[in-house]
Amino acid sequence: MTEVIRSAAALRDRVAAWKRSGMLVGVVPTMGALHDGHLSLARAARGQSDRVIVTIFVNPMQFNNPEDLKKYPRTEAHDLALLEAEKVDVLFAPGPDEVYPEGFATKVSVAGVSAPMEGAFRPGHFDGVATVVTKLFGMTQAGRAFFGEKDWQQVQVVTRLVRDLNIPIRIIPCPTIREEDGLAMSSRNVRLTAAERKVAPALHATMQAAAEAIRGGAEPGVELAEARAAILAAGFSSVEYLDLRDAATLETVQTLGRPARMLVAAVLGEVRLIDNIAV
Repeated sequence: MTEVIRSAAALRDRVAAWKRSGMLVGVVPTMGALHDGHLSLARAARGQSDRVIVTIFVNPMQFNNPEDLKKYPRTEAHDLALLEAEKVDVLFAPGPDEVYPEGFATKVSVAGVSAPMEGAFRPGHFDGVATVVTKLFGMTQAGRAFFGEKDWQQVQVVTRLVRDLNIPIRIIPCPTIREEDGLAMSSRNVRLTAAERKVAPALHATMQAAAEAIRGGAEPGVELAEARAAILAAGFSSVEYLDLRDAATLETVQTLGRPARMLVAAVLGEVRLIDNIAV
């Protein structure tokens, strides 16, 4: 049975006992509303760790839109049942006051990789991510942390954070889990209407076509422009960005020659979808 722990002190005691027995602890940080993408991370953690912690905390610091924070689904009872089926050892579900106690005055900011794309369209978002992740790493004292590649920029931010601050944890990126029609799994997908859900797979399909053309020698700028037009024509209301970037530094790539990633954020109805693929 998955144990639910809500205080950092109680979690530290549990982890300290595991470590005294020589166990390696893995952590999967989430904001809840779990789906198969999250569960794939829990399975990866189970395969590479002796004990697994999944954290659920809807982090107010990383929402630049208060309405988005309010609408974010909270389904802890359902999430717990899913984690028990995956034999997760601990669900760590702290309240806001546990993570950000009265007088909390510290912010962690990662320059460079946090600046473009999500950083430009969601000011302060990655400061919130970096701060809460640093807190969760300290609270869980885990040796490995598992993140989904769907949030590619987030993975690069966390990787840089750990490297720069000498945090003794290994970041394990895990493949994006998709629906059968290619849509990347996300907790926000439940907010799509039936009609929007039929349109949503066009995002990934369009990216795949553009990436294939670029790999074949097509001009990236031309292909990205055509892909943006195709996404809008499919029914998306806006494309915030569709970029070809260096996979590690997230600098703009004009020609292939090093590992690159195509990343997108587009709005469909009231839902903002992000995705990325290797090029």
